[in-house]
Amino acid sequence: MSKFSFVIIVLAIVLNLSACGDNEDAAHDMSQDDNEETTNMDHSTMKHLSDGKLPEGLKEASYPTYSVGSTAIIQANHMEGMNNAEATIVGAYDTTVYAVSYTPSNGGEPVTNHKWVIHEELKGAGEDPLKPGDQATINADHMHGMQGATGTIDSAIETTVYMVDYISTTGEKVTNHKWVTESELSKTKE
Repeated sequence: MSKFSFVIIVLAIVLNLSACGDNEDAAHDMSQDDNEETTNMDHSTMKHLSDGKLPEGLKEASYPTYSVGSTAIIQANHMEGMNNAEATIVGAYDTTVYAVSYTPSNGGEPVTNHKWVIHEELKGAGEDPLKPGDQATINADHMHGMQGATGTIDSAIETTVYMVDYISTTGEKVTNHKWVTESELSKTKE
């Protein structure tokens, strides 16, 4: 092995280890993006890992564009390293997906236009989709302080949402990421 290859491998290991925290479930610092979709989102407490547990009442998609086990390219900037990463589809579900604004239940700065929370993750939302301006209690923990917070609906879209696994463009393995909408995925080049 050449000295150059050895140095590259050592640097890759050091960079990878420096990104790790003491706790696998620890929040990962996220960079802000100038993209209109994420300008107001505070990604600093976004969880990368999920147990994959689904909310009660969520129904699998009958005819998803991307079937479970297939791959797609993520075209979204919810988290650092997500855009242009290749994802493996873990689940596909038909629901209403919401961008929400809320003040974290554990204090902290308000979060605006968080993407995404699905209908089944809103406590007492009923059967009909909510509309922009409606309020609901969030029953999801994608970010610290989200669980139990009162959210205001910024937008609502009836679509297929996907839970995905991917390796970020920064090298981090992300499993069971909730949620990516169908419009945020594109076909992989074959």
